[in-house]
Amino acid sequence: MKNDHQNKYLIELSKKYPNRNAVLSEIINLNAILNLPKGTEHFMSDLHGEHEAFLHIRRNASGVIRKKVDDLFSKTVTAAERAALATLIYYPEEKLAEISQQIDDMDDWYKVTLVRLLEICRLVSSKYTRSKVRKHLAKTAKGFDYIIDELLNNDYDTLNKDRYYDNILNTIIEIGAANKFIASVCSAIKSLVIDHLHIVGDIFDRGPRADIIVDELMKEQSLDIQWGNHDVLWIAAAAGSRTCIATVLNNSITYKNLDVIEIGYGISLRPLALFAGEVYEKSDVSNYMPKGDSHGDALNSEDDALIARMHKAISVIQFKLEGQTVLRNPNFNMQERLLLEKVDFEKGTVLIEGKEYALKDKDFPTIDSSNPYMLTPREKEIMQYLKNAFMRSEKLQRHARFLLEKGELYTIFNNNLLFHGCIPMNDDGSFMALDCAEGKSGRELMDYFDKLARQGYFAKEKSELRQKGKDALWFLWCGKDSPLCARKKMTTFERLLVADSSLWEEPKNAYYKCWNDKATAERIFNEFSLNPETAHIINGHIPVSKGEEPIKAGGKVIVIDGGFCKAYQRATGIAGYTLIYNAAGIRISAHEPFTSVENAIKNNVDVVSDTMIFEVAADKILVSETDVGRNITEKIKDLKLLLEEYEQGSIKESGI
Repeated sequence: MKNDHQNKYLIELSKKYPNRNAVLSEIINLNAILNLPKGTEHFMSDLHGEHEAFLHIRRNASGVIRKKVDDLFSKTVTAAERAALATLIYYPEEKLAEISQQIDDMDDWYKVTLVRLLEICRLVSSKYTRSKVRKHLAKTAKGFDYIIDELLNNDYDTLNKDRYYDNILNTIIEIGAANKFIASVCSAIKSLVIDHLHIVGDIFDRGPRADIIVDELMKEQSLDIQWGNHDVLWIAAAAGSRTCIATVLNNSITYKNLDVIEIGYGISLRPLALFAGEVYEKSDVSNYMPKGDSHGDALNSEDDALIARMHKAISVIQFKLEGQTVLRNPNFNMQERLLLEKVDFEKGTVLIEGKEYALKDKDFPTIDSSNPYMLTPREKEIMQYLKNAFMRSEKLQRHARFLLEKGELYTIFNNNLLFHGCIPMNDDGSFMALDCAEGKSGRELMDYFDKLARQGYFAKEKSELRQKGKDALWFLWCGKDSPLCARKKMTTFERLLVADSSLWEEPKNAYYKCWNDKATAERIFNEFSLNPETAHIINGHIPVSKGEEPIKAGGKVIVIDGGFCKAYQRATGIAGYTLIYNAAGIRISAHEPFTSVENAIKNNVDVVSDTMIFEVAADKILVSETDVGRNITEKIKDLKLLLEEYEQGSIKESGI
């Protein structure tokens, strides 16, 4: 017997399917979809602002496109031509410009290339319904979507089909539309080859242009994001957290990476530069020189001294504001990070864990030893300006809202659990309860922090809820045993000011001692209501070092942070791992360092260096076995109930 809620739902459903024929048609369509192969999922992690490498790997779909090219043409087209064809798909406009300078008879080349591209497009679209392909074409091949659809789907006999193809292709070439048409087909291929994209955290910091990555992610048709600690730091900065704004700037200045601030988000750092130049004009700032080379034109190598002064100014402000945050939140249990009050400014030493250490810098004119966490009036003025600038950056606010809309602390997708850092654990492998999460642990802890993160951005400005949420975002960034930081401490102060490198260590949460244990993985699966037989944990955050396997716990844990960030590549030996999960199974790819777009176009250089297929499905995985399939099955049940209502006359049909 149906309840009132179910009756109301069926009445609403009848508005979309107003008669039996409409219901029957949709049931037939949905049953057909259930028997298609599952779409390809693409997993990427720890992009760290390396926009060129990200864009290339997204364009080549971690080698999937090249494999499709080889599958179709390995017996008829040379390896060099196949490499050039793949590069054309990745960078159509740029590659076409190069080819036009090399080939005399472009018409003949156009004809051959168009036929090949359409074959590739037909192959990558074959696992979708025609309706879904049309939706992709409408977004990625505007203006040519109808023609591409016609060329991909026709039921003419062979003779008529040949004439039909020839006529369309010849016309495209004759009217000078070949370049635009090729670009549209290439765009469609790149869109269709990946059904869903997962970004397992850390889009921001270290690399030059995280904002470009977010702009590209906003174009994706199907996407989820698991926040990394660098991502929540930027969300908090966008929300106006002064502590996180200072930290964001410190990170950017440390890596001499200010284009993302000044060019990407339009935030001028001139007031900070003037302040730093005045206060530290005569200071020795050799300890604060930036790491690496400049990323672009915002500041060049001649500005290193200025950057160093800015680095010192914002570091001092950061340490003060962090101290205020810790004092405001005793339940963070981070009192040992209150280091400014342990500095002897006359001797130039700091007391850490009962032992005195010399500081590499003793000149701190803005710190009052009697109240070391208090900002000076000028520092307050600078931070108020920066807070206003971050909160008024339209692009940054748009990106923060996007991260909150598409992102979360963890994602369950097709019986896989995706998160960036860790599920906090004790040494014995039990789930760790945190005081600042009201004693919650495991899944409840993750849900609690997810709620607080949103509260930190969306709660009313100047409210207690907003402040609590902003402080929670800072805790997620660097807090003791935070699920995103996943360390006992973040030693920014020690690394900058103490020469003894033994103090630089950042002990990891016990999760990383346990993550190679299959029983631990199963405990996590049970906590998140997943089937341990088929589930996997997809993890980022900790780079996989040389000689270390990215697959752990008997294949149950897959770590895909392999070093997108150039700063990590010396330790990892590669430039990142990515994961592909399609109807045939799961494979992980290791990538070579990306050199440049110019090199990729000119020399047809790709970046997939090694691929490991570590889980093969006995039979092709169908849509019916996925989350989408389960939703479709539920919808079919509802449609059958509506059909009964029509047949019984309980709901009136229309449009018959």
